[in-house]
Amino acid sequence: MSTTTRQAVVVGGLGVTGRAVIEHIGAQQAWKAVGLSRRTPDFETDTPFVAVDLLDRADCEARLSGITDATDIVYAAYQPRPTWAELVEPNLAMLRNAVEVIERNSPDLKHVTLVQGGKVYGAHLGPFRTPAKESDPRHMPPEFYYDQQDYLHGRQASWTWSALRPEATSAFAVANPMNLLMVIGVYAAMCRELDVPFRFPGSPGAYRALYQVTDARILARAVLWSATEPRCAGEAFNITNGDYFRWQNLWPRLAEFFELEFDEPQTLPLAQFMADKGPAWDRMVERHGLQPYRYEQVVAWEFGDAVFASEFDNITSTIKARTFGFADCIDTEDMFLELFGELQRRRILPPSRASR
Repeated sequence: MSTTTRQAVVVGGLGVTGRAVIEHIGAQQAWKAVGLSRRTPDFETDTPFVAVDLLDRADCEARLSGITDATDIVYAAYQPRPTWAELVEPNLAMLRNAVEVIERNSPDLKHVTLVQGGKVYGAHLGPFRTPAKESDPRHMPPEFYYDQQDYLHGRQASWTWSALRPEATSAFAVANPMNLLMVIGVYAAMCRELDVPFRFPGSPGAYRALYQVTDARILARAVLWSATEPRCAGEAFNITNGDYFRWQNLWPRLAEFFELEFDEPQTLPLAQFMADKGPAWDRMVERHGLQPYRYEQVVAWEFGDAVFASEFDNITSTIKARTFGFADCIDTEDMFLELFGELQRRRILPPSRASR
């Protein structure tokens, strides 16, 4: 007999966050999931996926009308655009199309979880007040996160919403532009392949500044928590690993893990210097029997450049989440080493020398 009591529609189900949420739900007896994505899954999963263009209202009406028992929407989709102003319309339209079609066909909808990020505090603009708190004032718009949150606040009726704010969410998912884990892992693999030291490629200021990341597994647990804790209704929460670090302390440890020569930082625009490394990646895939992902699928160097150029402290407070009852945390160094080891075992990254 089924004991499922909640069904979540995970919008952006093949991204870093969406995939982690679906994997977490798969281990919960009382939950099941449906994934939405323009692409089909590149991995084995029991979760049904619906291929849909969220920017096309007619396509949403046609493809999502069969979802009639959703109790939750987890919104983790993102549509890039060249300018900040251009981000607003498509990202708001995708949220609106998903919510309104699912809401109409699923009368038992209870909660919508919106996954946001550091742009809420202006992390993309420059230094911001730290540790950032959910009560901090908004920065000058445009900012699509504000429009999405305001839409949910104005739309809610029989259902509630909450917003989660991670930073540099870390996990494995191909074709995702915001994946720091793959930036570091593929960069390390290239250093070994080309026999060059493992240097921090960002700016000197970024090397010394405080930074934070979010393990996607913690974020996934926070999604289910915020959906089922009544006090979370209408609230936003910073969700990170719970600690802070400096790359100058972490980078030597990463070099040791990858068994690479560590050397002093050297500012290296990755989007430029890694653009011609596709043939080197193909050689590694063939020699080590890696999963046959194309070079452009596994990493987006522009995202790495943005993170490694951040010369100011990036710190958000997780006190609010803890006082509301969510206290999950992980040591970030442990997280990186664990996840890199998993990527090697999955044959996404080349093995270390000792394990060959």
